[in-house]
Amino acid sequence: MKKLTTIASLSALVLALAACGSAEDAVTEASPDTVEMAADEALAPVTEEPVADEGASLDEVEGPPAVSEEAASAAADDAAAVAAEAAEAAAAAEAAEAAGDAIDGLDDIVDEAADQAEEIID
Repeated sequence: MKKLTTIASLSALVLALAACGSAEDAVTEASPDTVEMAADEALAPVTEEPVADEGASLDEVEGPPAVSEEAASAAADDAAAVAAEAAEAAAAAEAAEAAGDAIDGLDDIVDEAADQAEEIID
C-alpha cells in the first residue's frame, strides 16, 4: 500500500510539473533573431585599450612546490607498476577474447557434427 501511495503522489507531481510548462516560450527564446543578436554582440570589436598593471612582477610568480628526488623516484616507480598491471590486464583480456573465440568455434563444430549425426540417423 505504501508503494502505491508513493507512485500515485509521484504521478500527481509529474502531471502538475508538466502542466506548468508551455512550448511557446522555448520557440521564442531560440528564434534565429535572438541567437544571432547575442552572437553579434559577442563578436563586436574591442575598443578599450589594455592597461598595464604597475604592481605586477614576474618575481612574484611562484612555481610548483619542490619535490625531493626520493618522492619523484617513488612516484615514477608507482607509475611503472601501474603501467605493468595495465599491460597484464590487457594481455589477460586478449587471452580471454581468444578463448571465447575458440569456444565459439568449438560450438560451431559440435553443431555441425550434431547435424551430420541427425542426417545419418534419418
